[in-house]
Amino acid sequence: MARSQADTRRIRDELIAQARRGTSPGDVFARASARLARLVPFDAAAWLGTDPGTGLPTSPVRIEGLDAISQSVCAGHWQDELLLDDVNLFRQLGRASVPAASLRATVGVPARSRRYRRFMRSLELDDELRAVLRVDGSPWGTLTLWRRGGSEPFTPEETAIVAELSEPLADSIRRHARPSEALGQRPTSDRPGLLLFDADHEVVSVNDEARMWLAELPVEPGHDTDHGVDVPVWMMITVFRAGAVRHGACDGVARTRVRTRAGRWLTCHASCLRRPDGTIGETALVIEPALPSAIAPIVIEAFDLSEREQQIIGMIARGVGTGQIADELFLSTHTVRDHVKAIFAKTGVSSRGELVAKLYTDFYASAHAPDVVRVDST
Repeated sequence: MARSQADTRRIRDELIAQARRGTSPGDVFARASARLARLVPFDAAAWLGTDPGTGLPTSPVRIEGLDAISQSVCAGHWQDELLLDDVNLFRQLGRASVPAASLRATVGVPARSRRYRRFMRSLELDDELRAVLRVDGSPWGTLTLWRRGGSEPFTPEETAIVAELSEPLADSIRRHARPSEALGQRPTSDRPGLLLFDADHEVVSVNDEARMWLAELPVEPGHDTDHGVDVPVWMMITVFRAGAVRHGACDGVARTRVRTRAGRWLTCHASCLRRPDGTIGETALVIEPALPSAIAPIVIEAFDLSEREQQIIGMIARGVGTGQIADELFLSTHTVRDHVKAIFAKTGVSSRGELVAKLYTDFYASAHAPDVVRVDST
């Protein structure tokens, strides 16, 4: 039975409202997926968070309806995504005017797509609808829906529904990049973890610090290793991205950022190493606490602050008064006050002191806490 436009709008509004109530990015995905199935029925789905700076996948990862997929198939799928030309690649959708597209609507005959031939067909998936979840030009997640053979292809109307959900879902994810009480906690350790991968992307060695950081990450689908640790899917994709240099596809390095279960930010750097003869050898992946300079841009963006508001925040942090801000930015004092009010509303504070504490102290104080030396004066 056809659904009325009023019912579609009601379910869509309910989906957005539920997503905004999510307690974490993973909870946003769970709440949204249950309701999206009523708008756009699907047989399988994959939701991934992305680093808004690099676009590479990060936590969380939610896979539905693909329980039987093997690690090798999953790995091959993501290597193809990074290495091969195809239609509707996430990096293409992230820049497209419409951030969603279906496979059959794009190519007509799905076998024209390498992804269909190399991944979908073996899983009896017949059509695919992809979207990048973006807001203000930055990607905060990706969504892929699949339908199996015997189902109707995704319609243009269904693609439009998913495209319209891109921004509100991205905003719901972005909200969780804001400071939390966990950021004020002293890190368990500041030592970097190291994993070494061979040319086939298998872990050949891992240090104790890497085991510790991996244990602090959210529990998600991972790649089994012989070293007693599971490497998350998104981390493997970072390794694949760096390894793409073997095929001339990048410069041999990749980076993404992730939050632990406690809310602390980590940075994961993958870099390909060269042998004495100049050929590409292993790939090293380093996990370490993120520097304030690395996460501050994400958090500022999470509050949806405009470029002008960011300028004013920087000046407030330096103690610059309203009149001087107006003079330096060639604005009226009335306009500056309006900007400050908007900043307070977005960040949930009521004074300049609270603002500085929220956006700066939460990062810099906690990051440098281990460096503080306290001397007893007695």
